Amino acid sequence: MRRNHLAVVGLIILAAIALIALAAPILPLPDPNATDLPARLAPLLSPGHPLGADQLGRDMLSRIIWGTRVSLAVGVVAALAAALIGSLIGIVAGFYGRWVDTALMRAIDMLMAFPYLLLALAIVAALGPGLLNALFAISIVNIPFFARSVRGVTLGLVRRDYVDAARLTGQGDFAILTGEILPNLLPVIVITLSTTLGWMILETAGLSFLGLGAQPPQADLGSMLGEARALVLVAPHVALIPGLVILLLVIGINLVGDGIRDMLDPRLGSGGLARPGAATAVAFDAGSPTPEPPPAAAALGVRNLATHFLLGGERHKAADNVGLDLHAGECLGIVGESGSGKSVTALSILRLVPTPPGRIVGGAIHHHGQDLLGLKPADLRDLRGNRIAYIFQDPLGTLNPLLTVGEQIAETIRRHQGKSRSEAMALAVDLMERVRIPDAANRVSAYPHELSGGQRQRIGIAMALANDPDIIIADEPTTALDVTIQAEILDLLRDLRRERGTALLFITHDFGVVADLCDRVMVMYAGRVVETGPVRDVLRDPRHPYTRRLLDCVPVLGQPKRALNAIPGLPPAVNRLPQGCHFADRCDRVIERCRTSDVALDPIGPYRTVRCIRAREP
Repeated sequence: MRRNHLAVVGLIILAAIALIALAAPILPLPDPNATDLPARLAPLLSPGHPLGADQLGRDMLSRIIWGTRVSLAVGVVAALAAALIGSLIGIVAGFYGRWVDTALMRAIDMLMAFPYLLLALAIVAALGPGLLNALFAISIVNIPFFARSVRGVTLGLVRRDYVDAARLTGQGDFAILTGEILPNLLPVIVITLSTTLGWMILETAGLSFLGLGAQPPQADLGSMLGEARALVLVAPHVALIPGLVILLLVIGINLVGDGIRDMLDPRLGSGGLARPGAATAVAFDAGSPTPEPPPAAAALGVRNLATHFLLGGERHKAADNVGLDLHAGECLGIVGESGSGKSVTALSILRLVPTPPGRIVGGAIHHHGQDLLGLKPADLRDLRGNRIAYIFQDPLGTLNPLLTVGEQIAETIRRHQGKSRSEAMALAVDLMERVRIPDAANRVSAYPHELSGGQRQRIGIAMALANDPDIIIADEPTTALDVTIQAEILDLLRDLRRERGTALLFITHDFGVVADLCDRVMVMYAGRVVETGPVRDVLRDPRHPYTRRLLDCVPVLGQPKRALNAIPGLPPAVNRLPQGCHFADRCDRVIERCRTSDVALDPIGPYRTVRCIRAREP
C-alpha cells in the first residue's frame, strides 16, 4: 500500500473523514438540529459558526459531521449487503452452471431490465420515504453489478487446472469454493465494492436530495444539498461544503479500493499487469561506462548491455554487461538455464522489455551503425518487423485469436511496404507456401486455433520473413515442437540464411540445435555472458565449468550408459547476486579468489572469450 502513493492519499482523506464522523458524539459540537434564526445564513468563519449557518441558523460544521456519519453508515451497510448477496449469487451461478446459472441469472436480468436509479425510486416510493427504505432500495439495485462481475470471473476459474486438481484430491464443493475460487475472486469483489461504495453514497445523497432519504430534522449530505439548492446564489457555502465532502469521500474510497486491489493481487503490486510503454525505458545509471562502438561490419552490435527490473524497491539484474556481434548470414546461438537472461537480452535489442518494471540502465545497441537506444518509438516501429524481425516462443499466445493468420501476415506487409489489402494477402499466401504450409490458399483464412503447433510456428516465421529482414531473432521457436517438426523448422531457417543472407540470433536450451544450426555460441549464466566462441571449439573444448556441466547433461547417441550429471544447486537470484563469480557456489573447480573478486570476460584465443580465472588451465 505504501508503494501506491495515490492509495495513501486516498487513505489519509478517507481516514480523516471517517475518524471525524465517528468522533461526532464526543466532539464539542452544538446540536445539529438546533435553530438560531438570528444567525440565519451566517457566512464562513462567523463567531460560533466556523463553517457558517444554514437557512434556519443551524451550525453547518455540526450538521456536516453528523450528516457525513449518516451517509457513511448507509453507504457502507448498503454496499456490504449488495456485495455479500450479489457475490454469493455470482459464485453459485458460475460454479454450478446449468439450470442453477439459468435461474439465478434470469432473476438478475429482470432487475437489470430497469434503469437502476428509477428502480430505486420505485422501491422507495412503494415503501415510503425514509433512510432505512433508501438503504434497502440501494442495496437491491446494486446486487446485479456484483452478481454479473463475480459470475464472469468464476466461469473462467472453474475451468482452471488447479481447480480440477483440488477436485481430484477429494475436496468438496465448499472447500473448493472457499479455498480455490474465493481467494482469486477477492480482488474483483474488492474493486467492485470500492467503486460501488462511492456510487452508493452518491445514490443515497441523490435520494435524500429528492426528499426520499433522510427526513427532517435528520441530516445527511444529500438532504443538506437538497435544502440548499435554492440558496446557491445567496449563500453558496451552504451547498458547496456538503458537495465538497461528498467529492472528497468518493475520491478517497476509490483510491483506497485501488490500493487494496493491488495488495490482494501480487501481479498488480509488482507492476506485472501495468500497461507497458511503447518501448523499454532507457535511463543510464550514474557512472555507467561508455561502451566502445561495435565493428562497422557487424549487422548487430551490442556492448555492455544492462537491463534491470525495478520491483518493490529491489533491482533485478536480468541482463548485465552483455555484449555480442552478429554479422550478415551468421547464426549466433544463445544457451543457458531458464532465468539466465537470454530472452531479456533478445527483447532488449528491439526495446520490447515492458516498462514498468524493466529498464535499460547501460550499454549500447547498434544496427548497421545506428544507435537503437536513442531511437524514438516511431522510428523503432519502422524497424521492428521490418529490418529486425522477432519469432516468439509461443505463437498461440502471440497470434491474435480473432484474426485469420493471413490477415496477420498481411498486416505487417501493409504497415511497412504500403501494399493494398489484396496485394498484401497475395504475398501472405506466397509466404505461407514458402514456409511449407499445405494448401496455403485455403489456410490463409484459418484462425490460429485451427492450425497445429508446428503450423502456427511457421506462421510466426512467415510474419518474420514478410519484409525480408536483415536480422531474425528466434526465441526458442522449436521448444514445444516434436522432433520431426523441429527438424523442418531448422531446415527452413538454414535455407533462409543461405538464400537471403539473413543473420539469425537463436535462443535455445538444446545444444543439439546449436551444433546443427549455429556458427557461434554464447553461454549465459545469471544475466552474464560466461563463454563465447565458434560452436565446434566450444562443444569440443569448453573452458568455463558451467559450459562443461551443461554439456555433461546432454545425452550422446550410442552411449546409453553414460551418466547425465545434473548441475548441483540452483542459479542465484538476480536481485541478490553473490560477490565474485556468480557460478562459484555450484562450481567443482572453485578456489577462494573466485568468491572475492569480479571475473572479467577475457579472450583466450581466436574468437573465444571466457569469464573464468582458471580458463587457461587444462
